[in-house]
Formats: sequence, C-alpha cells, structure tokens
Amino acid sequence: MADPTETACPPDTSEALRCLQRVFGYDAFRGDQEAIIEHVCAGGDALVLMPTGGGKSLCYQIPALVRQGVGVVVSPLIALMQDQVDALRALGVRAGFLNSTQDLDERRMVEAEFLAGEIDLLYLAPERLRVESTLRLLDRGKISLFAIDEAHCVAQWGHDFRPDYLALSQLHERWPDVPRIALTATATEATHGEIAARLNLKDARHFVASFDRPNIQYRIVPKNDPRKQLLELLRTEHDGDAGVVYCLSRKSVEDTAAFLAGHGIDAVPYHAGLDARVRAANQARFLREDGVVVVATIAFGMGIDKPDVRFVAHLDLPKSVEGYYQETGRAGRDGQPSTAWLAYGLQDVVQQRKMIDGSEGDDAHRRKLGAHLDTMLALCETVECRRVGLLAYFGQRSTACGNCDTCLTPAETWDGTVAAQKFLSAVLRLARERRQKFGAGQIIDILLGKKTAKVIQHDHDGLTVFGIGTELSVAEWRGVVRQLLAQGLLAVEGDYGTLVLTDASAEVLGRQREVLLRREPEKPARKGSSKSGSGSGSSKRAVPVDLPAEAVPVFESLRAWRAATAKEQGVPAYVIFHDATLREIATAGPASLDELGGVSGVGESKLAKYGEPILELLAGVAAPSA
Repeated sequence: MADPTETACPPDTSEALRCLQRVFGYDAFRGDQEAIIEHVCAGGDALVLMPTGGGKSLCYQIPALVRQGVGVVVSPLIALMQDQVDALRALGVRAGFLNSTQDLDERRMVEAEFLAGEIDLLYLAPERLRVESTLRLLDRGKISLFAIDEAHCVAQWGHDFRPDYLALSQLHERWPDVPRIALTATATEATHGEIAARLNLKDARHFVASFDRPNIQYRIVPKNDPRKQLLELLRTEHDGDAGVVYCLSRKSVEDTAAFLAGHGIDAVPYHAGLDARVRAANQARFLREDGVVVVATIAFGMGIDKPDVRFVAHLDLPKSVEGYYQETGRAGRDGQPSTAWLAYGLQDVVQQRKMIDGSEGDDAHRRKLGAHLDTMLALCETVECRRVGLLAYFGQRSTACGNCDTCLTPAETWDGTVAAQKFLSAVLRLARERRQKFGAGQIIDILLGKKTAKVIQHDHDGLTVFGIGTELSVAEWRGVVRQLLAQGLLAVEGDYGTLVLTDASAEVLGRQREVLLRREPEKPARKGSSKSGSGSGSSKRAVPVDLPAEAVPVFESLRAWRAATAKEQGVPAYVIFHDATLREIATAGPASLDELGGVSGVGESKLAKYGEPILELLAGVAAPSA
C-alpha cells in the first residue's frame, strides 16, 4: 500500500476515517474509538480502558498509519507477535517485530526497515527496552507514537504483573514529544490509578468505556464431577466450537485435556511445563484451526486475538474478579453469543485460602489477596445479577442483564440462620470442649449423625451437636459452608483447611444477625441429545443465530475456503476474514468486486487478494434468495 505517513501536519479525523475504511474495511468508528484516535493523532497521551473485543488495537494502529514515523507497540505477547504482524500484513500494513525468537539476520532486516521508515508498526517485548542497543536504535529512527498494550501488567498487585513494564516510564523521559497510549481491557479504579502513576500518564486523557460484554452469558455452578459437567456443556451447547478451559494445576490441565479427547472433543493441553515445541504447536492449532478446545493454566490467553471463541470454562475458582473478567473476556470477541462457565466448590475455597497463607509477601499483601478471593466468592454466591456484580467491581453501575444464570433462573433464598447456628456451634464446641479443629467434611458428618471411623475415634458422637443437622443433605451443608465463608462468618486456617470462627460468628450465635442463604436451583433439563463419546470428534457446528437458513451452505463453503487459504499461508483463519465478514458475504451474496468491497471487514488489500476467488466461489454455490 502507499506510504500513509506522508502528512506534514497532525491529520484530522476524516483522514483517520478514510484509513479505517480503506485499510480495515469498516464504515464507522465504534464507541470512543474516534475520540481516542483524534486525540492521539493530534499528539496527545491517552490511557484507554476498553473491554476485550472493543477495538483497542485500532486506537493505536490508525494513528500509527496516519502520523509521520513508525508506531512502536510494547507488548508482552512474544508468542503472538508473528500472528499480530501477519494479521496487519494481510491488511496491507507494513509491520514487523523484534524479540528473542528471531535470529541475528532477521533482527537486522527489521532494524534496517525501521531506520528506513519502511514499516508502519514495530512490535517490541518490554524487556527489549531495557537493552541499550534497542534504545539507541529507536533514537535513530522517527517514532510516531508509543503504544503500551496490556497495560495492567504494570500494576504491582495485578493478576499479570510484569516487572519489565515498570521501566516504561522512561519512554516519556527519553522521548518527551512522542505521544503515548496505554491500553488494557481489565482495570479496577485502583489498578487504573496505578497504571497512570507508574507510566507517568497522570496528565494523559483517560478514556474508560463500559466493561459490559452483553454477548457473554455468565454462569456459575456448584461442582459435581466437574469434568463430566464440562463435557455435558460442550456436547449440548458447544458441539464443534472453539473454546478455552482453565484449570489451576498443570496435572489438572493434562488430565482434563485427555478426558475430553477421550470423549471425542478435539482438545489440547497448554501450560508452562510442556515442551516448548508442543506448547507452540498446540497454540498454533487453536489459533489456526476451527473448533479446537485448549485446556490451559491462566498463563494462556492474554492477547489471543481469535474472534470466534464461543466459550471459556473454569474448572477451578479464579483468584480474583479481575482475573476472571480478563479470562472470560477471551470469549466472543466477534460479538456473537458466547458462554462464560465456572464450576466451583468448597475445596476450591480451602485450596485458595491455603495458597494465600503460604504466599510470598507481607501481611498487607496476603490481606489484599484475601480480599480478592472474598470478592470472587461473593460473585459466585450472589442471588443478584452476575453482570451487575461484575461491573460494580470495576466501578460501573448497571441493571439486571436478563442473560446470566441468576437472571434466567433466579435463585431461591431461604432463612439459613438456624443452619448457620448449628454449623457454627459445632465448630465452637470442637474448639472449646475438645480443643480441636476440623475441616468441613468432619463437621458435616457430626451434624448428620454419621458414626464414621473418624467420628468414633475422636468420640465426636458424644457431642451435643451430633445428629442435629439431618434436615439437610451433604451437598446442602457444603453449600451452607461455602456461603458462610463468602459472608465472612467462617474462616479457613492452616495447611489442612480447618474451619474457625470469625468475629462476626458471635452475632449469629448470639441471635443478633439473620443469615440469608441461596438455594441452588435444580439441574436444568438437557438442551440436546448426548453423543456416544466415541470417535474422533464431531464436525458439526452450531449455526449462527443471525444467519438465514438459505445462507448456511454458502457460509460453510466460505469457511472451508478460508481454512484452506489460511493453511496455505500458514496464518490463523481469522487473519483472512472474521466469521462476521463471512456471514455478511453469505447473506448479501455480492456479485461484483464493488459490492464485495462494501462488506464490513473487506478493505482494499483483502479485496485485491481475495475478491476474485470469493466471487468465483459464490457463483458456484446456491446464492441466497433475495
């Protein structure tokens, strides 16, 4: 494409709009994009908080294209830089990267392109800016802007803290006239303030979009054989869909991936302990192929630009609402309906408390981690709208969404005061009369009057609370314990997850406080028939709800062409076109290059590359009826 940087003065918004239409194939900006781009194009600093899928990358890519010089993008995503650059090159944008994966000749070629002004965007890992040779290289070129992606990594207590980001304050000191834009999809008010302080962006203009992702349906269920629960979800609602499953441990990742694969799901594991080649191959399969499920630790996913991830599932309780939001946000970047599903149980709470107690850092740090967990528990146990609670965590008000589990199937509440008193009394009597502490299982056995070997060994059948809780089942009692922990009426202590009273427990035992608990809804009826689980996985895919029936075969033909083209070029399928663009093509049935060029997501470069093959394909399949 022609060099877009040949402008002698700060460009106006119309030039940015022309760039959006010509290069990216979109007719108009969304939300705050136009204001952000205009501000950065004019040389201003910006701090942008915008949800995943909200179009953050355009907020620095377009200013980099229309300002003079090269846009330098600081990104922690080394493993994804090649894909990011490939996606831009597919649009006709001159892009390159410098990181540790390249050999000397590759780095020298990119450095020469930078110095000659032959690239528009240069991606760098943050650690590269701690190398003096990189700083001298940047001094010798003309920089149009600095973009700091995944800016929450600068926050000391953030969920993805990266020490290398702390050195980025030098950008303003060394290049005071170059505008900077920092971007993140996840930041509480405290993290927002820390980003501004650590990056010296206090005088920047701040843009905070709504964090709401209305296309994502949030659902949280009690654990009851979670792998089978997950399999049921995939078979009945996400057959053949791409998705991410998060597990806390590496062993759980591998076991879960093997379990799903054994039941016909195309699943691969991803964690830091895998051989680097296996890890890279599994990530590449997830990005480049349709319908692959990756089972991973939270090390996976930041910066993943795959738009058609239809679900994100958690088999373990996330450590914070911030991390949960970031991880679930990887679903539905294309705006299509998607699912965020979490299974959690009492053991998750015990395990997280144990990890906090054994964590590095001082008491203040452990208290902060505990507060994060308490907030996550409150979100899990709420009887109110999940989305309202999630957005409130980020300081944003909202109304009930009608598209989360608590809205679709409102939880019943019941007066759990007596149940709470019984359980707390059992904890109290064990401590006072026997000077003992136990976990939830033993206390529930006592309340249910079970004469187990452990109960008899400790003479717990002689306690006055023995057998006073038979009105509830084991599962119901475990639900009571989870909610008492969430409400701060119980606490976990020590390596063995024993339960102890809190200061607030006395109010319940003294009948000064009522305890309202949620009653778990009955298991909903299955939405579809289960498959046998044998074989190599189904090729069936859910049809997008907004696609007319007559356009379905056209859409599938376009997807098959896209998959073959992507494989031939060695790039992810979404680099060719997003599903949304293929849906519009399948529905509109353009008959000429001009008509195809009017489809959202078809810019000049892609029209020139793929226009004729698409028109030939459309001519060869049944066109949608008018």
